Amino acid sequence: MLEGRWKLEILFHLFGGQVRRFSELERAIPAVSQKMLIQQLRQLEQDGIVARRVYPEVPPRVEYWLTDWGQSLCPALDALLQWAERREGRAGAG
Repeated sequence: MLEGRWKLEILFHLFGGQVRRFSELERAIPAVSQKMLIQQLRQLEQDGIVARRVYPEVPPRVEYWLTDWGQSLCPALDALLQWAERREGRAGAG
Protein backbone atom coordinates (compact mmCIF):
# COMPACT_ATOMS: atom_id res chain seq x y z
CA MET A 1 0.00 0.00 0.00
CA LEU A 2 2.83 2.39 0.73
CA GLU A 3 4.88 1.28 -2.24
CA GLY A 4 5.81 4.16 -4.48
CA ARG A 5 8.34 6.91 -4.37
CA TRP A 6 6.00 9.71 -3.29
CA LYS A 7 3.40 8.06 -1.05
CA LEU A 8 5.26 8.54 2.23
CA GLU A 9 5.96 12.16 1.43
CA ILE A 10 2.29 12.73 0.59
CA LEU A 11 1.29 11.13 3.89
CA PHE A 12 3.70 13.32 5.84
CA HIS A 13 2.01 16.40 4.33
CA LEU A 14 -1.39 15.10 5.44
CA PHE A 15 -0.22 14.23 8.97
CA GLY A 16 -2.22 15.32 11.99
CA GLY A 17 -5.59 15.73 10.32
CA GLN A 18 -4.41 18.34 7.84
CA VAL A 19 -6.59 18.92 4.79
CA ARG A 20 -4.60 19.91 1.72
CA ARG A 21 -5.72 21.09 -1.66
CA PHE A 22 -4.16 19.39 -4.66
CA SER A 23 -2.28 22.58 -5.54
CA GLU A 24 -0.85 22.76 -2.00
CA LEU A 25 0.48 19.22 -2.29
CA GLU A 26 1.90 20.05 -5.70
CA ARG A 27 3.80 23.05 -4.27
CA ALA A 28 4.90 21.11 -1.16
CA ILE A 29 6.44 18.33 -3.29
CA PRO A 30 7.95 20.20 -6.27
CA ALA A 31 9.99 17.23 -7.54
CA VAL A 32 6.88 15.13 -8.31
CA SER A 33 5.11 15.52 -11.64
CA GLN A 34 1.42 16.32 -11.66
CA LYS A 35 0.65 12.98 -13.32
CA MET A 36 2.59 11.01 -10.69
CA LEU A 37 1.01 12.94 -7.82
CA ILE A 38 -2.45 12.18 -9.19
CA GLN A 39 -1.57 8.48 -9.58
CA GLN A 40 -0.17 8.18 -6.06
CA LEU A 41 -3.16 10.00 -4.53
CA ARG A 42 -5.61 7.77 -6.43
CA GLN A 43 -3.84 4.64 -5.20
CA LEU A 44 -3.87 5.91 -1.61
CA GLU A 45 -7.57 6.69 -2.01
CA GLN A 46 -8.30 3.23 -3.42
CA ASP A 47 -6.46 1.68 -0.46
CA GLY A 48 -8.63 3.68 1.95
CA ILE A 49 -5.71 5.68 3.37
CA VAL A 50 -6.60 9.05 1.86
CA ALA A 51 -10.01 10.62 1.28
CA ARG A 52 -10.82 13.13 -1.43
CA ARG A 53 -13.52 15.74 -1.84
CA VAL A 54 -14.20 17.56 -5.10
CA TYR A 55 -16.10 20.83 -4.83
CA PRO A 56 -18.36 21.74 -7.78
CA GLU A 57 -16.60 25.02 -8.53
CA VAL A 58 -14.83 26.51 -11.50
CA PRO A 59 -11.95 25.82 -11.37
CA PRO A 60 -12.60 22.63 -9.38
CA ARG A 61 -11.26 22.56 -5.85
CA VAL A 62 -10.04 19.15 -4.67
CA GLU A 63 -9.04 18.46 -1.07
CA TYR A 64 -7.29 15.45 0.44
CA TRP A 65 -6.95 14.22 4.02
CA LEU A 66 -6.10 11.03 5.86
CA THR A 67 -8.96 8.70 6.67
CA ASP A 68 -9.18 7.14 10.13
CA TRP A 69 -7.30 4.16 8.67
CA GLY A 70 -4.66 6.54 7.31
CA GLN A 71 -4.44 8.36 10.65
CA SER A 72 -3.69 5.02 12.30
CA LEU A 73 -0.43 5.02 10.29
CA CYS A 74 0.75 8.23 11.97
CA PRO A 75 2.60 6.58 14.90
CA ALA A 76 4.48 4.30 12.49
CA LEU A 77 5.29 7.18 10.14
CA ASP A 78 6.40 9.32 13.07
CA ALA A 79 8.74 6.55 14.22
CA LEU A 80 10.12 6.29 10.67
CA LEU A 81 10.71 10.05 10.59
CA GLN A 82 12.53 9.92 13.93
CA TRP A 83 14.64 7.02 12.69
CA ALA A 84 15.60 9.03 9.58
CA GLU A 85 16.48 12.07 11.69
CA ARG A 86 18.75 9.96 13.92
CA ARG A 87 20.43 8.56 10.81
CA GLU A 88 21.05 12.07 9.48
CA GLY A 89 22.46 13.09 12.86
CA ARG A 90 24.94 10.22 12.81
CA ALA A 91 25.96 10.94 9.22
CA GLY A 92 26.69 14.58 10.13
CA ALA A 93 28.72 13.55 13.21
CA GLY A 94 30.90 11.08 11.35
